[in-house]
Amino acid sequence: MNINRKHRTYSEELDHVMGLIHKQDTLTPEEGRAITEEVVDYWEENVNPGFLEYRKSVSEEFTAVEWKDGEEAGGAIFKSMKGNEYIDCLGGFGIFNVGHRHPTVLKAVRAQLKKQALHSQELLDPLRAYCAHLLSMITPGNLQFSFFTNSGTESVEACLKLAMLHTGRTHFVATVGAFHGKTMGALSGTSKSAYRSPFKGALLDFTHLPLNDITALENHFESSEFTGHEIAGVVLEPVQGEGGINICTHEYLRKARELCTKYGACLIFDEVQTGMGRTGKMWGCDHAQVVPDIMAVGKAFGGGVMPAGACVASAKLWEKYIENPFVMTTTFGGNPLAMAAAIATMQVIHKENLVKQSAEKGEYFLAGLKELQRTYPEIVKEARGLGLMIGLEFHSNEFGYNFSSGTFERGVLVSGTLVNARVVRIEPPLTISYAQIDKVLSVMDETLTQLQENLGKVQSKL
Repeated sequence: MNINRKHRTYSEELDHVMGLIHKQDTLTPEEGRAITEEVVDYWEENVNPGFLEYRKSVSEEFTAVEWKDGEEAGGAIFKSMKGNEYIDCLGGFGIFNVGHRHPTVLKAVRAQLKKQALHSQELLDPLRAYCAHLLSMITPGNLQFSFFTNSGTESVEACLKLAMLHTGRTHFVATVGAFHGKTMGALSGTSKSAYRSPFKGALLDFTHLPLNDITALENHFESSEFTGHEIAGVVLEPVQGEGGINICTHEYLRKARELCTKYGACLIFDEVQTGMGRTGKMWGCDHAQVVPDIMAVGKAFGGGVMPAGACVASAKLWEKYIENPFVMTTTFGGNPLAMAAAIATMQVIHKENLVKQSAEKGEYFLAGLKELQRTYPEIVKEARGLGLMIGLEFHSNEFGYNFSSGTFERGVLVSGTLVNARVVRIEPPLTISYAQIDKVLSVMDETLTQLQENLGKVQSKL
């Protein structure tokens, strides 16, 4: 416990923290230690001590505190308060597609900030219109209208409401392993019991079916029609992120499209994590060339600088919302700063050809991971993914935790997924260099060697 900070008044504490915000130079070791102590204390007292316990379970450096991003081109590096540099292969769970603090995104946000930060809510704010128009130019098929949000889970909420408005139904279908967020509606689509069980009775009417099981999907549509429990929408991630990087087959997505059309349900794609070039296509559904009725966007949409998301849909789906434009509103969604960031992010992805880079770098990265799988078959079960949305599955949760901890100690940040702890997720910025990928693969090889040696010691004792 840092005793000195306990003697600071509210006014002194404000001045202290404002000083940290404005401090741009490198911290001294003494400053770094003092701030780390304060952060851990305040986290314990005022945020959530349970998260500290989680950090202890996955890393010996559980008190590592972020301070600033690296200065190198590409934006794949960040630094801790101790001055340690890390290659970011977690990417904020998929938000840093264009890298940390891309100069184009920062410049756009700063320019907008000089004019206006937030809008009046009553007049027409120009960047919202331009952003919606630009988004309509790159989204699949006939998706035309956008409702802007602050996050992916809000985007999913808006998609669900739109489907209910359009169909007059309330029954949804998602998949086992799905993760769509933790606000109440989105949580209803999330499949893991640990997140759902505390809120039983308050969740929406969702049925979870096995991923890629076409027969189960067909049978459920038929039985729902027969019983009058008709389906409002099918919600799918083209690649399950938190579920463990599980890829929807093209046939499954196409059958979902066919069944939704046949039975009058809405096909909703959750592209919060798979969108904005992450999978080697602009949208995950582009691999199967399937167009949804409604699509959720988030995470990387704000360029890793501003929180931003969107619910995008066709004109037909937007009719009820046009009839009553106040049935869905948000105070901060679509604000000028977020829209400036989103527009700049679209420009960066386009001008730097990041979709192509994602496909090519993902193929290169995955090939290296598959080689590690072949080298350490007792530890690594499978390497899989699309573009730079990659999962490394281990034979046990313990291997996954120890691997994440080992790579972090060696300067590479990865993380297990929230639904499947055996799978370590690898989602670096699309701007990561090939030299950095090679460095990451070398660190992973070194970490796996250590795990292999430890496994051998355990086996020799048995």
